[in-house]
Amino acid sequence: MKIWVDADACPVVIKEILFKAANRTGVETTLVANQSVRIPPSPHINMLQVKSGFDVADDEIVKRVNTGDLVITADIPLAAEVIEKGGLALNPRGEMYTTDDIKAKLNMRDFMDTMRASGVNSGGPPPLSQNDRQAFANHLDRWLTRQVKQQQSKTE
Repeated sequence: MKIWVDADACPVVIKEILFKAANRTGVETTLVANQSVRIPPSPHINMLQVKSGFDVADDEIVKRVNTGDLVITADIPLAAEVIEKGGLALNPRGEMYTTDDIKAKLNMRDFMDTMRASGVNSGGPPPLSQNDRQAFANHLDRWLTRQVKQQQSKTE
């Protein structure tokens, strides 16, 4: 079980939550980006820098993710690919993507892209709130707790 982070657009506060969780639990956490990202010295936290280019980091994450791994991303197409491979995807705002809702989210994303391309200014997402951070930390903690319990039951 690993955590993969689509790090190019991941908010700093979310990375800090992930760093603390990785050090607390020992879960391997890898940030993937096409530019260097600062990480604290830790045997549990890695940085994987990929070539620049459209979706290069996303493609690398999809290539490496395994069933049960958690991917942190706001990128809906990446989340859909992760789910298709048996991984889990969590948005930095604390929303867990599911097989039940990912197609609807992809459709809405495509619709909004079409609207923006036609000149409609939809604005961006609101700033990350304290509630978003708390929701993210809660989902992450629940996933980590399940993983630790599964690991313990395998060793018993």
